[in-house]
This record gives sequence, C-alpha cells and structure tokens, in this order.
Amino acid sequence: MLGSHVQSRVTTTPFSGRLSAPIVSLPYGFGNPSSDHVHWDTLPTVLGLGPYRFFFYSADRDEPAHVHVEREGSGAKFWLEPVRLERSRGFGPAELRRRETLVAERAVFLLEAWHEYFAD
Repeated sequence: MLGSHVQSRVTTTPFSGRLSAPIVSLPYGFGNPSSDHVHWDTLPTVLGLGPYRFFFYSADRDEPAHVHVEREGSGAKFWLEPVRLERSRGFGPAELRRRETLVAERAVFLLEAWHEYFAD
C-alpha cells in the first residue's frame, strides 16, 4: 500500500482509451513484452505537468525502476537509476532532453513512488 505522503500524489485512474489488446499494441510500442496484457484499470499516474503524464504500468513490477512519459501519441520510457532514456517514439530530440531533465529533477520522488507502489 502506498504511504500517505506518496498516496496523495499518486492516482490510479481507469484508462480512458479504447485499447484492450495485448501490451504490444500500445500507441507508441512500450510496455513489458513478457507480460500478456496491461492491467488497464490500474495505470498509476504519478505526475502531470502540462500536457505530459508521468506514469507506471502495473505490469512493470519485474523491470528496474522506470517511468513512462506520454503526450498525445508520443511517449518515452526513462530508467530512474541512473536517469537515462530507454526508448521513445514521437518526441523530438529537444523535447526528449527537456523530459529527461524533468525526470532527473524529480527522480527521488519518482523512485519513492515506484518502490511504494510495487511493494508487496
């Protein structure tokens, strides 16, 4: 269960899109390929900044700590220890650098949210 200091900032919201297919059909091709399906009812949104949504997939527990960043049809996945880009689709280089900077500036919070969300 999330601690009260993180729980107030992390929301689990229903996925409002129309996707219900296996994870490999995500709009920008991210996810855990070892998992058959995304749990669409539990996509924990950790942070929202302008048009960007920073979130975890509930099926990502077996991967190293990371965060997905999404805007419209574009997305990126950043590892959190150390902060570095894993992959992206749709973002230009300058926008990716800005997103990576935001992730780096908030890495402590994002790591804490990751570990508390995925705690058994």
